[in-house]
Amino acid sequence: MVSEPNGTRPTLEAVAARAGVSRATVSRVVNGGAGVRETVQERVRQAVRELGYVPNSAARTLVTRRTGAVAVIIAEPETRVFTDPFFGRQLRGISRALAAADTQLLLMFVEHRADYDRIGRYLSAGHVDGALMFSLHRDDPLPAMAERAGLPTVYGGRPDWAGAGRAPRAAPLLYVDTDNRDGARQAVRHLLDRGRRRIAVITGPLDQTSALDRLDGYREALGAAEPDPRLIADGGFTAQGGERAMARLLDAAPDLDAVFACSDLMANGALRTLRARGRRVPDEVAVVGYDDLEPAAWADPPLTTVRQDVEEMGRLMAELLLRLLDPRRAGGAEGARGAEASGAVELAPVITQARLVVREST
Repeated sequence: MVSEPNGTRPTLEAVAARAGVSRATVSRVVNGGAGVRETVQERVRQAVRELGYVPNSAARTLVTRRTGAVAVIIAEPETRVFTDPFFGRQLRGISRALAAADTQLLLMFVEHRADYDRIGRYLSAGHVDGALMFSLHRDDPLPAMAERAGLPTVYGGRPDWAGAGRAPRAAPLLYVDTDNRDGARQAVRHLLDRGRRRIAVITGPLDQTSALDRLDGYREALGAAEPDPRLIADGGFTAQGGERAMARLLDAAPDLDAVFACSDLMANGALRTLRARGRRVPDEVAVVGYDDLEPAAWADPPLTTVRQDVEEMGRLMAELLLRLLDPRRAGGAEGARGAEASGAVELAPVITQARLVVREST
């Protein structure tokens, strides 16, 4: 690396002189613009490396109208995010994809209702190029905020847009989700195949689409439009909630012989309650979870669960947003040429598959 005289920071003009091109050409190459021959681009990149040139981020933002940052907004309190391995795994997938694209991640939480005003102001001020949002609840104002700000957004999980009382949109919402209904059906059918007949369910909050879809899958597998209400309890997607929900279920239906907990955290909580009540697993009560994250491996006995690839879902969310921001990313070089020719690229929601993993709890 060659430094400028007196230790000054290398300038765009210095790079242009080293590469033998105009300042405008260097600016186009550095800012990802089109219309520069590959041989010229390579000369500019070589000059950048030799001089150790670092683009001025403020100037780049003025030229490209991009900040190089993405907001990741989780509609949950900070304490929940840092104690649930689901969020850590999803953030890892997001972070790795954004880092590979040289894009910064700005993490935001919803601790109190007042946080929505703060987040709305930030999104409207143009500090980020796009947003990734997940763990949304019904009537959550975040999607409307992003739409008012004109901010490209991808959601983790299917947003309940209709449930929020809003009119259908002309363009579909972009989201990444797993096939929650099918995952729940697999779990309950497995229990039925093992001879269980009084199967309870511990749901997540029913103002979230993932919890609703898993409850629907449970119903479909049982073949009952309205299963016994004594066999349904909300565990709030937390371990403590799973403990309390399992206690309520045992009190209401002491003859139950299986439980499908709609997250591994809740399943672990249910196992603690079953042990405390002297119920043997799986001899007396079989247990199935959902996620196949660390709590499934820690469980005693090891937990039969429905696997969803949470880290991959995070990566897919980030990739979908990056393609939304820059259609040239779609499908590699050929996709880039096609996107440039048409001016757009077809984007659609992504649904990943769920798969039952059988262990000792059933």
